[in-house]
Amino acid sequence: MSTLGTRRFASREALDAALAARLGQSIGASGPTALMLSGGTTPLAAYRRLADSPPPHDARLRVLFSDERYVPADSPASNYHQSQPVLDALALPAASLLRVRTELPLEVAAADYGKQLRALLEAGVPVTLGLLGLGADGHTASLFNPADLVRARGRLAIAVQRPDGMSAVSVTPDFLIRIERLLFVVAGAGKDDARRAFAAQDPNLIAWRAVQNCPSVELWFSLD
Repeated sequence: MSTLGTRRFASREALDAALAARLGQSIGASGPTALMLSGGTTPLAAYRRLADSPPPHDARLRVLFSDERYVPADSPASNYHQSQPVLDALALPAASLLRVRTELPLEVAAADYGKQLRALLEAGVPVTLGLLGLGADGHTASLFNPADLVRARGRLAIAVQRPDGMSAVSVTPDFLIRIERLLFVVAGAGKDDARRAFAAQDPNLIAWRAVQNCPSVELWFSLD
């Protein structure tokens, strides 16, 4: 069972600043390390702060993503595209980025991403920090329902049909359990019910079910 820590911030600005600092700490770690970024709008302000003042980093830094909508890499809906300013500021070579290759057929893209993740783990590169969001419906990454969790067993990445009609590729609990520290970042009153359920470790909440066996989980949130 995971240990869960919670931290409430007085304002969205305070949350953004703390998240940027925490990401900067992970990016600046010495030695080979990997960082998992999440999509959605919540972490974008922190990403912009990092882009404005990128921390120095080890050349062996790797960056990966919790999930990706099945859209072109330059689409505004792409998590990779939304993260581009900080990736550019860090000047990471293509080999240091693990991304979902949405130019491939969906199932092939999921299998390819799974292979990338497995190669990272087999190389012994620790994933020291992973960001995750929390949807108002209780999902995280692109894991939306119990069927997604069932299909995810024994795999590191899967193709998903999202409730909004879009397709996506998501990491799985089998990958999340390999991350040293998971950090859920939640902002806005519209997610109050899901946030409370997560803090209560509700066994029916998909997000909690996805991480309940992970070694360390934190929930950072602001109500504005």
